[in-house]
Amino acid sequence: MPAAIQNVVELRARDADRTQETILRAAMSEFSERGLGGARVDRIASRAGINKKLIYYYFGNKEDLFLAVLETTYADIRQAERELNLEALAPADAVRRLVNFTWQHFLDHPEFLSLLNSENLHRARHLRQSTRIREMHSPLAQLLGGVLERGRTEGVFRGGVDPVQLYISIAALAYFYLSNNPTLSTIFGRNLMTPKALSERLSHITEVVMGYLLRE
Repeated sequence: MPAAIQNVVELRARDADRTQETILRAAMSEFSERGLGGARVDRIASRAGINKKLIYYYFGNKEDLFLAVLETTYADIRQAERELNLEALAPADAVRRLVNFTWQHFLDHPEFLSLLNSENLHRARHLRQSTRIREMHSPLAQLLGGVLERGRTEGVFRGGVDPVQLYISIAALAYFYLSNNPTLSTIFGRNLMTPKALSERLSHITEVVMGYLLRE
């Protein structure tokens, strides 16, 4: 292929990638604010500043776009977790870093929690159609499993800890607090989103997880 044609092809590919990324980020905001049922393709197109025909061209329909958004949010957190370099840390430090990261990611990305809430309402109907989602999560389980095994071998961690169960517990301790904060704050008559309350929650989560893992 002549160089000039090759350059044009590459430029178009980059433009297509940028357009799809813009659509995904706009759709992420729309779905997280309004849910799948309340989201509108017209509003997503307006947010993205593109013709809505491009949404149908790249993603097919609203349901398929919702799945693409879910996959993107999971890909974002899995990529960020890989960059933690947990395998290079001492086992206890690695778990503490993962706990801190998970808490901060949920805190910084409320749209992620909203999207999970929405998909759970739909009984994971969209994620079950995904060909990518399990592939994204397997490396995390393997990585955490390696950290746990190193900790067990070194006599730092108790044995028999399931990495999947542990990760679910870490995520749950952060997720429930943040996703249910309005009701919890009302029930207990405390603002649970103040900097002090958030700091106390992170300390509590860390102590709970490490208390379970560390050998006496």
